[in-house]
Amino acid sequence: MKLMTALVNVALNLSINMDNTQRQYEAERNKMVAKRANDRLELLLQKRKELQENQDEIENMMNAIFKGVFVHRYRDSIAEIRAICIEEIGVWMKLYSDAFLNDSYLKYVGWTMHDKQGEVRLKCLTALQGLYYNRELNARLELFTSRFKDRIVSMTLDKEYDVAVQAIKLLTLVLNSTDEVLTPEDCESVYHLVYSAHRPVAVAAGEFLFKKLFSHREPEDEGAPKRRGRQSPNANLIKTTVFFFLESELHEHAAYLVDSLWECGAELLKDWECMISLLLDDPLPGEEALTDRQETALIEIMLCTVRQAAECHPPVGRGTGKRVMTAKEKKTQLDDRTRITELFAVALPPLLAKYAVDAEKVTNLLQLPQFFDLEIYTTGRLEKHLESLLRQIKEIVEKHTDTEVLESCSKTYHALCNEEFTIFNRVDIARSQLLDELVDKFNRLLEDFLQEGEDADEDDAYQVLSTLKRITAFHNAHDLSGWDLFTSNFKLLNTGIENGDMPEQIVIHSLQCTHYVILWHLAKLSEGSSRKDDMVTLRKQMRAFCMMCQRYLTNVNTAVKEQAFTILCDLLLIFSHQMVSGGREHLEPLVYSPEDSLQSELLSFIMNHVFIDQDDDTNSTDGQQDDEAVKIEALHKRRNLLAAYCKLIIYCVVEMRTGADIFKQYMRLFIEMVTELGHGFDRSSSAFCGIKELARRFSLTFGLDQVKTRDAIAMLHKDGIEFAFKEPSPQGEGGPPRNLAFLDILSEFSSKLMRQDKRTVHMYLERFMTFQMALQREDCWLPLISYRNSLQAGGDDDTMSVMSGYSSRGSSVRSKKTKPPVESSSSSEVWQQSMQTPVMMPSPHLTSTAMRDPKRARDDSFMGVYPLPHDQQQPHQHPQQEEARQQERAMNYAKLRTNLQHAIRRGTGLMEEDEEPIVEDVMMSSEGRMDDLNEGMDFDTMDIDLPPSKNRRERSELKPDYFDPSIMDESVRSTEIRILY
Repeated sequence: MKLMTALVNVALNLSINMDNTQRQYEAERNKMVAKRANDRLELLLQKRKELQENQDEIENMMNAIFKGVFVHRYRDSIAEIRAICIEEIGVWMKLYSDAFLNDSYLKYVGWTMHDKQGEVRLKCLTALQGLYYNRELNARLELFTSRFKDRIVSMTLDKEYDVAVQAIKLLTLVLNSTDEVLTPEDCESVYHLVYSAHRPVAVAAGEFLFKKLFSHREPEDEGAPKRRGRQSPNANLIKTTVFFFLESELHEHAAYLVDSLWECGAELLKDWECMISLLLDDPLPGEEALTDRQETALIEIMLCTVRQAAECHPPVGRGTGKRVMTAKEKKTQLDDRTRITELFAVALPPLLAKYAVDAEKVTNLLQLPQFFDLEIYTTGRLEKHLESLLRQIKEIVEKHTDTEVLESCSKTYHALCNEEFTIFNRVDIARSQLLDELVDKFNRLLEDFLQEGEDADEDDAYQVLSTLKRITAFHNAHDLSGWDLFTSNFKLLNTGIENGDMPEQIVIHSLQCTHYVILWHLAKLSEGSSRKDDMVTLRKQMRAFCMMCQRYLTNVNTAVKEQAFTILCDLLLIFSHQMVSGGREHLEPLVYSPEDSLQSELLSFIMNHVFIDQDDDTNSTDGQQDDEAVKIEALHKRRNLLAAYCKLIIYCVVEMRTGADIFKQYMRLFIEMVTELGHGFDRSSSAFCGIKELARRFSLTFGLDQVKTRDAIAMLHKDGIEFAFKEPSPQGEGGPPRNLAFLDILSEFSSKLMRQDKRTVHMYLERFMTFQMALQREDCWLPLISYRNSLQAGGDDDTMSVMSGYSSRGSSVRSKKTKPPVESSSSSEVWQQSMQTPVMMPSPHLTSTAMRDPKRARDDSFMGVYPLPHDQQQPHQHPQQEEARQQERAMNYAKLRTNLQHAIRRGTGLMEEDEEPIVEDVMMSSEGRMDDLNEGMDFDTMDIDLPPSKNRRERSELKPDYFDPSIMDESVRSTEIRILY
């Protein structure tokens, strides 16, 4: 292909020389006869003839290479060769467009855009970009564009992000050439990608959107004063942005839209003066005013642009981390923060006054001071605007009870109360006055409310709740230790327990407020400057509050129980033995370990409120049980509750054995899945993969200390094995047990077993297996194969340990006697308690048998693999009966050995090129037959670890075959890009 490229360069130079020679010849021939030089004409004719001959020769060589090499190799089985072919033909068409830029060559690029390899598809797009970038070539690409436009549009959703990015950039070039090629449907398929989680895709889509919607702006008259505010040329473009955001119907994702447009439209998005004018000023004559919904969207977009300018990093999910900014970027950031402060310090108070009753607008507006440069309040002499802002915030606190609005007010006070700036004293005084009024009002209302008891009306309860909401929201971000909130809240909670008729929301917010009191007190003690009395007080308050939360776990109201459970889990984790680490030994008196009764209640709560059917969840209101959004929200709530409890397991706050109780719920989920999908379901289905992924994540919670988790992991495997073999096969004898696939899930926990415990678990597993099961290699038996492999002595690595027969080379007899595994007392108890007869017939331990030399005397010390108990030994028989019995054994063994050798050759499927024959172990279906075999024949037992080359069969059973002989795929191979819904 490089040779072809060199020939194209030569042909291009020859073409240029021919054109020059032709022009010189025409110029000379057009001269007057007297001035015409006939010799020069002859020389030019001769030169043109030579160039033409050279050109013909080069073209013949190029045609030969193209037809002999390219036409065959652009469909080569190696992707790199196909990519090289497409890359080079793109160079040819760009360099020598007169010869190569036609449909005869373009069709190869169009066909190859359906290639299965992303690298090849990427080369197609980059080659086309070089052509569409030159607008002079657009007319010659019209037929190709109309033929393959749909394919290019579909590639914007390619599963390879690099391909999707280049496809969007190619469409942007097509858009620059002509607006008529892409239909509205084509453009809309690119528009929604501005919300993609992959930032390069989103930025490319943002550039496309900006070119399509925002490239046409009103021209400004030269010499006329620059228009600002809503008369600015950007006013209509900002409105267009708002309209697009509303039409996309992806609310709460304005930050992603702003980030997508930031690189190409930062000047437009930073026109905050125009945005403020659109919100505050009256519309111009003939101009349509913004609707309430449009104003809400504009405020949200404005907040996102301010955050993007002040923080200079993409929103959550779009970036890998904060990058190091250049000096120019830092200067731009400082300039933007200064401009933001100067504009919004003046405009924010009137904006809050205008939208004071709208909770959503106020919540967004109150976040703006978090991005201010507070020093400008002093240097810019904007103190009066600060006073106006504090006054507006106080009025909003008094008007609203919405949690989001109150938390925004609290965060705004926290941002303004910065001791580094001179405005701190003013803000601190305003905050203290507000809190004094709220606490005094709460104590007064609470006293009257508790005195009224059952006679309290709804109005009084609402007043108490609204005041408590405000205090709780402020206590989240501010230290209110100066106000004794623990006593009043504890009294309220205690009254709720005794009477049982306290309103739900009052109890929830009172629990939250008391939680904040404990945490702020602990934060002050962690500094090490507090008195001993403070330590004693906090210890008493914390333990009393934990007991109060424990009592609320039995409350009738579900929301109250969930709040008490979450707070209790957080407190137990915070005040666990972990708190004294890191040089905080002085906090040791505060360490609190939950009693067994509390641990039992926490576990019962999880079982009764998390592992329930979604249809049984009664948390939804207004009869919206069938509403999908309500179900999703309930699911997230249950996940958070389970996560709170699993943290206690991870940090050993509760007994590790409770982890096994939680894992049992996966068995129930597995049964439900089998019932729903039926026997023989696809183990690659989303339902099965979801349960396996949950098991993998749950196994990580057991940590790295295998000694602490030993008992829990052992019990988990015991219960899992029993569950897998619990129900017989629905296919009848010879089929896999109904729940055998559960071993695939259980294998996620094999790495948590200690090495000696793996052997114990492996022995326990084989009690449930039959001889036929050990020989099975069908797909339905893969869970058993993979689980057994994970339990081998070397299960931590990828090598597969198998029990094999006698090998004349490289094998050695380890021992003539079987040794019992070394187990701890705790692990032994787990297994000895479970050694009852399982559902399926137990089988002997899978071992290898190597025939001894018949001339060799038998070792009397040899014992069978599974010797019978003493009470089951055969009584002494008559010598004649014993001789007949031995002959019968020998005949049975000869038949059995012959049949097994045939069966093993068929079942194991060993490769013929193996250097030596391998005989798999004989696995009987009863212990008695094995005992007879041991007595009748002379053999040793060996455990042989085969090298990887001897395990080809087992390895190939567990690995999918990814080879696909098909290279080209004419169908559209694209996948939906991940959108942040």
